[in-house]
Amino acid sequence: MNTTTSKTTEAPATEEPEATDTTSTTLVKGASDASDVSDEAEGEAEGGRAPGDGPGHGSSADSDSDPDLDFDPKDDDFRRAPSGLGAAAAAVVAVGLGVVGLTGAWPGRVAAERETLLGQIKTASGGSVAQQISEIYGDAWHSTALVNGLFALLALLVGVFALVRPAFGAPARDPQPGWVRAVATAGIALGVLGVLISAGMYFDLIVPLPTAGAAG
Repeated sequence: MNTTTSKTTEAPATEEPEATDTTSTTLVKGASDASDVSDEAEGEAEGGRAPGDGPGHGSSADSDSDPDLDFDPKDDDFRRAPSGLGAAAAAVVAVGLGVVGLTGAWPGRVAAERETLLGQIKTASGGSVAQQISEIYGDAWHSTALVNGLFALLALLVGVFALVRPAFGAPARDPQPGWVRAVATAGIALGVLGVLISAGMYFDLIVPLPTAGAAG
């Protein structure tokens, strides 16, 4: 009986170290797992910051080095400066109008035919020879001279505008070419000549109206 009791009491004594070893092993594994989890969390945090920092810094560098985002007031003024194309076009138009003022155009012919028709209507019931000459022919010639004079005057004004345009408004990017000044001057000359000729024709200074005595 005493022997059995001693064996029974010795059995728990031998099992206690095993429980202690198991508990210590579990604690060691838990600590190692916790350290691994913390290392992984730190690695993920560092990895998350790295991509965010990379594009952020790259985009800021790209935005700083992008020439399209740089604003230079001088470049803006340079883009707004006139190119001189309007003055060149005006010079060419002035020459064309001057040629039309000297040679005539269909508006002048239409005006002349209208005056001729009105003169025929007025003198249909009768009239002197001098009245017929004045109503049928004189008014038609004066209308043609008036229309041609208007074209010549317009050529003169456009040519002057093309010549003096660089002196007004914003300065052009490039100086006015020499051919533009030459063409504008030619337009002015044609305009002046057309105005003088039209005025002489309108007031019967160059070619006076024929009279009844001279016609006979």
